[in-house]
Amino acid sequence: MNLNYGLIGNSCTAALISDRGDIDWLCMPYFDSPSIFASLLDKEKGGNFGIRVSEDYVITQQYIPHTNLLRTHFKGPEGEFEITDFMPYYSIQGTSEYYHPSEVYRYLHFIQGNPKFCVDYNPKPDYARGKCIIRIEGNHIESRSDTNDKDRQYLYSSLPLVEVLNGESFTLQKDEFFLLSYNEKIGDVDMDKEKLEYCRTLVFWLNWSEATRKFPVYNDVIERSLLTLKMMQFYNGAVLAAITTSLPEVPGGKRNWDYRFCWLRDASMTIETLVKCGHTKAARRFVKFVESTFIGNHSRFQIIYGIHGERRLTEKTLDHLSGYADSRPVRIGNKAYLQKQNDSFGYLMNMIYQYYTLVPGSTDDLENMWDMVKSIEEMVMKNWCKPDRGIWEIRGTAGHFLSSKVMCWVALDRGAKIAKHLGKGSYERQWNLEADAVKSDIFLHGWNEELHAFTQTYDNSYLDSSVLLMEPYGFIRADDPKYRSTVEVIERCLLKNGLMYRYNSPDDFGCPKSAFVICTFWLIRAFFMTGQREKARNLFENILRHTNHLGILSEDISFETGELLGNFPQAYSHLALINTAMLFSD
Repeated sequence: MNLNYGLIGNSCTAALISDRGDIDWLCMPYFDSPSIFASLLDKEKGGNFGIRVSEDYVITQQYIPHTNLLRTHFKGPEGEFEITDFMPYYSIQGTSEYYHPSEVYRYLHFIQGNPKFCVDYNPKPDYARGKCIIRIEGNHIESRSDTNDKDRQYLYSSLPLVEVLNGESFTLQKDEFFLLSYNEKIGDVDMDKEKLEYCRTLVFWLNWSEATRKFPVYNDVIERSLLTLKMMQFYNGAVLAAITTSLPEVPGGKRNWDYRFCWLRDASMTIETLVKCGHTKAARRFVKFVESTFIGNHSRFQIIYGIHGERRLTEKTLDHLSGYADSRPVRIGNKAYLQKQNDSFGYLMNMIYQYYTLVPGSTDDLENMWDMVKSIEEMVMKNWCKPDRGIWEIRGTAGHFLSSKVMCWVALDRGAKIAKHLGKGSYERQWNLEADAVKSDIFLHGWNEELHAFTQTYDNSYLDSSVLLMEPYGFIRADDPKYRSTVEVIERCLLKNGLMYRYNSPDDFGCPKSAFVICTFWLIRAFFMTGQREKARNLFENILRHTNHLGILSEDISFETGELLGNFPQAYSHLALINTAMLFSD
């Protein structure tokens, strides 16, 4: 198996469409809602929305250039047609609002001949936990689960609905369409409406891409990654770590997590990347989201929130689903919300500093953020010296993770810079003094003289890729002998077949067995910054060969087979791809 999927979305929800044109993953009405189609997690029970053609058809797939409209092309001896899948997304004329309903259009475009196909419409609402009840009601097919009477879906089509449900064969002779909506439509649903939605959405994505900064090299892969990241930001500003849940890091393993939430760390890194590429509105929305989680409750901070700002993300297992590649458990929710991860606020403060310096904001915005900055700095000063679970969310014993200490230094350093920017001298001095104390502590306890490297924690001698982040966040210079030595040791111990392990230490589930994609990009930057530029470019070209047929990456890659593994698409992977590609453009 491999993750040969394309992604369509509209900042409300998203769908994964296989290279054969099947919708195998879709949650409605939102990213984190129960699935309607989940054959990705159970081919028998999960449900899908597929198009069936005979085996002699050649099927290819690509995005319409510069957009997130996905075309699957079918060509056989009988004839030829293509399906364009998209979710409506465009600005509402005369307002600052956007139209992004929870719905999917499937536009079947006739090209030539007499192509034949069958429709496999098999919704399984509510994660397939109950029986799906389907009926034809007027001009649509209504579906619901007997476990949730109010959660309904409506399928409209220019094709006869009875024949669609019965899976009968159609001979395509003209353009046809499907519209799957979470809401029953009030106005006419016809081909004219479909074409209007198509044109408006096409123009929206073309305009968005046109507003993106251009690069002399790797511009195509940067643009595709940016378009992917754009689909992972909820309309209220929250940013998802990934679109899926429970895709395993290793087939048959138990490292299966729900990533449909907003980690402050991942989201801050995503937003910073979007801002670098010209999309400052994404930063404004994210800052508003973060402010909404803090207002009235400055004494409590979490490292992860639901995309609506929820604080409780109770973790459950769906034992009736077999899992991707028979990898149980399938989890929904994520109890990492209970963890202490001290590094998270370093990434957030770095993004806020960029916001202060690069994004024009109103006085009200800046004052709200300053209040938030003070609260975060107070928390960092109180907790930086304590153990935490680190960037990798270790579920066992907490430790003094070096990357967490570094990012606490970043939080204090950026806070001091913000204070200087605002003319708040006493805060600047206080936070700079604390940042100096953190830096001294790291050099005293984090350096291992025997290994000639900075190690994973103060308490062990393992290597960890996240230590490489010392340089890009300004903690240490790339020409510092201790950093250069650390890069050499990490390359020797963690690089395998052109891909990187996260770390070489055992955790709650044993030692990692797959490559964690973002870590390879970190090593590429380390090579580049330490003058090993040919080695950096070769490693970058190698990982580009691991993207799927549409240029999309997951969280992990198999060292042995090159198979994409883990949740998909992964924000970490794409933001790191963008930032690494930008190195070669400067």
